[in-house]
Amino acid sequence: MLRPLRQLLFLMLLCVPAMTFAAQAPRASQATKPPGAAIASGHALATQAGMEMIRAGGNAFDAAVAVSAMLSVVEPISSGIGGGGFFLLHDAKSGRDIFVDARETAPASATPAAFLDAGGELDRDRATNGPWSAGIPGLPAALVHLASKYGRLPLATSLAPAIRVAREGFPIYPRLEKGYASRRAVMERYRGTRAVFLADGTPPTVGEVLRQPELAHTLELIAAKGFDGFYRGETADRLLAAVKEEGGSWRADELGGYRVKEREPLRFRYRDWEITTAPPPSSGGVALAEILQVLEGWDLAALDDAHRHHVVVEAMRRAYRDRTIYLGDPDFVKVPMRRLMSPDYAAGLRATIHPDKATPSALLSGQPAPLEDDETTHFSILDAEGNRVSATQTVNLLYGSGMVAPGTGVLLNDEMDDFALRPGTPNAFGVMGFAANAPEPGKRMLSSMTPSFIESADKLAVLGAPGGSRIITEVLLGILGYDAGLNAQQVAALPRFHHQWLPDVISAEKGAIDPATVAALQAMGHTVNAAESTWGNLQTVSWDKRSGVLEGGSDPRNPVGSAEVLTRGKR
Repeated sequence: MLRPLRQLLFLMLLCVPAMTFAAQAPRASQATKPPGAAIASGHALATQAGMEMIRAGGNAFDAAVAVSAMLSVVEPISSGIGGGGFFLLHDAKSGRDIFVDARETAPASATPAAFLDAGGELDRDRATNGPWSAGIPGLPAALVHLASKYGRLPLATSLAPAIRVAREGFPIYPRLEKGYASRRAVMERYRGTRAVFLADGTPPTVGEVLRQPELAHTLELIAAKGFDGFYRGETADRLLAAVKEEGGSWRADELGGYRVKEREPLRFRYRDWEITTAPPPSSGGVALAEILQVLEGWDLAALDDAHRHHVVVEAMRRAYRDRTIYLGDPDFVKVPMRRLMSPDYAAGLRATIHPDKATPSALLSGQPAPLEDDETTHFSILDAEGNRVSATQTVNLLYGSGMVAPGTGVLLNDEMDDFALRPGTPNAFGVMGFAANAPEPGKRMLSSMTPSFIESADKLAVLGAPGGSRIITEVLLGILGYDAGLNAQQVAALPRFHHQWLPDVISAEKGAIDPATVAALQAMGHTVNAAESTWGNLQTVSWDKRSGVLEGGSDPRNPVGSAEVLTRGKR
């Protein structure tokens, strides 16, 4: 084990409150199945909904439907059935890993030219607000797919908690109030949004109860009719009318023709760990593989703090460069996967890293990467049969497009900004793209969502996080934390740093890198912003196969998140 790295990580944790949610089975030589179920998510109501399914005799996949739907109700700032997501599954009975791609797709109207202003520059308002910014939603199709193919409970049972809370309401918490205030000017353009968030005539305030009866009705239609309850009929007609009313253009065949796609997950090894993660159109798995395989060339434990940060940052820099240039929807572009995933390619990248000097990125910028601290959400689930789910879902920016389709309660995403709408122009998260990620009808925009499993002979963990382009490095640091011997809650609490090629700056939470290390990195030629606000919302569960300890870790940066463990025999 990496003892100095472990010590460093523990020191970093000293300033972060830690709460461990653990259950321990009787000690055995090696357990073959977990001693119960564990769920970690971004909201306690979602975690409770998932556990309600486990107690009802459901499995991890039924729990995933309940958690996902509840997050769509109580975290409209982060995700919803008007958005999409990725679900990494492990089916214990067959031993299969499956990646369910429920990413949004581009409507035919969304050509690159549609997002340019009269001067040929990117129209940022159209790219991030209102109907033009929205892709065809994928999350409702994912819920139906998971329930029908992998769950054992009726879809109506798994959606019941979300329907109940949408109708009865839940208390507004600070993130919702603050996020609404930052997006108010956009959200109040749209009558459907005003009907939900200004129902009492005033903006959402902490402690008020937010009721969404129209969303409850939409979820009831999905529960009763499955796919057709959203993509055809009443809801579809209202979505199409709303988009048209606000000047956009969706077609009925685009909604009715949406399909989730099952893809083969990516797999690679890092030291003693087998890592299973997201394939394109996520960029996360490829970047994770590049970074970790580059880092395998160093004994991280033997490096001082500055050089350890240096090599990790340089590995990040190279992976994000490849993300920008090569990655896109594999159904539309040829992604050089064999090269990007190859240990030999990683060795070549490693050889370009100077041990004591930063490698300048092209087109240097002194601006820090924009944060996505409140958008997107993640949950992790492990059940007593060994089924597991790592899922990340999103509407992109705060409250997505800001537009609720009247009569549906559905807040539409603004995922079109994740395309390279104008090649070489950064999106809202400061990352650029080129032809591989240009919009085309039916194409899925590139994502950084990185739901992952990691497994060694002794331990299994499920993890993932929100954070825009910073998702990948959050998951990376989580894996390094597990490798260093941390428990689930300590991994969720780890301080964070990040580099994404452009802009050429190391971003770090305040206190994540000590002043002496910052000075040493600057002497190597790095630009360091070491006092950023916190970001991310990592959710993870883990199982120690030898001790039988089952744990959940929920990011302390998010006070409404929760982790819960249910052991066999308890209700």
